Amino acid sequence: MREGETVGLVGESGCGKSTTATTLLGLEDPTGGEVRFDGEPVANLAGDDRDRFRRRAQIVFQDPNSAFDPRLTVGESVAEPLAIHGLADAERRREIVVDTLERVGLSAADAERYPREFSGGQKQRVALARALVLDPDLLVVDEPVSALDVSVQAEILSLLSDLRDELGLAMVLVSHDLGVVRQVCDRVCVMYLGEVVERGPAEALFDDPRHPYTEALLSAIPEPDPDAPDDAVELTGDVPDPSNPPTGCSFHPRCHRVIAPEAFDFADGVFRSVLDVRIAVERGDVAVDEYDDPAAVRDEFGVPDRLGDDEAERVFAAAVEAVAAGRIDDAADRLAAFESVCERDDPALEPVEGDADGAGGGTSGGGNGDGERPAACLRTGKSVER
Repeated sequence: MREGETVGLVGESGCGKSTTATTLLGLEDPTGGEVRFDGEPVANLAGDDRDRFRRRAQIVFQDPNSAFDPRLTVGESVAEPLAIHGLADAERRREIVVDTLERVGLSAADAERYPREFSGGQKQRVALARALVLDPDLLVVDEPVSALDVSVQAEILSLLSDLRDELGLAMVLVSHDLGVVRQVCDRVCVMYLGEVVERGPAEALFDDPRHPYTEALLSAIPEPDPDAPDDAVELTGDVPDPSNPPTGCSFHPRCHRVIAPEAFDFADGVFRSVLDVRIAVERGDVAVDEYDDPAAVRDEFGVPDRLGDDEAERVFAAAVEAVAAGRIDDAADRLAAFESVCERDDPALEPVEGDADGAGGGTSGGGNGDGERPAACLRTGKSVER
């Protein structure tokens, strides 16, 4: 990250965004990889060096309602970091607190009030003040507007942008709201199941997603037009257990662009439903007495009457007949022919062909510096079509 740059961290709930954010600040130890700040590994910092890092890197937690000690006034809460880091002069602490509260749109009188006396938006401003009171270089904000009304969200986002520009802050914005990310961020990292699967300049990523998961996220953004076509990508299955991720590409059990076996020539979009049948059979999610005939299996998983490939149709028809007859092991053996390369190979996060000029760029002068647009997908060579 660079001074004045805002990087968005997006993905579904449970993908690891908040864990990544707290790990960046040394609040959790990484199980792999390394966090560096000004070139120094954070895990190696100790004593005065670690205290200095704590002053320079601050966080605003997700829920402003639980972020404060209800027994302390707002002024005491905002002043607490100053006292912890050695500012013993109470009058000087008071001056800095008042200045910081005013900077985030509150007043000096607010310092004497308690958190319960503030609205959600005001509490978020107080949380920002507490994070900024030490004059940090890096600010991590975790879902800063998720608990706020839309009108208040706009105020907080505008405040974040103003503070970033005024103070030259580098910011990590954790959010599941892609509209917020597009408005505020210069670059975006898309996370799935604990891994970054795509990153790049915000505008370029929104205009031309390179990973199927990014495509699915963007397609879910509501259109403010009731007559707009419904082109949302429907993901099948559930999010896997992060402690036991799938082999190969972690997104393949849900991916609408999963790659079909080379031995078969499936019609567009058909292989996804065939793979869903195979996964359900292998997991034992298909009851022996659930289906009366093979057609019921096709209907359940949305498999068309013909697959577009004669050999694929022969193998699949025999498999669903085995399912309908209760021969689940036989069905699993036949469906094994439909193994995808996405199940075997774990794609690396590497550049994808396409525009590499980094155009699109964001909302501040921090620069994007990420024109290569890396994506972790075996469908590299061209961007996915929307």
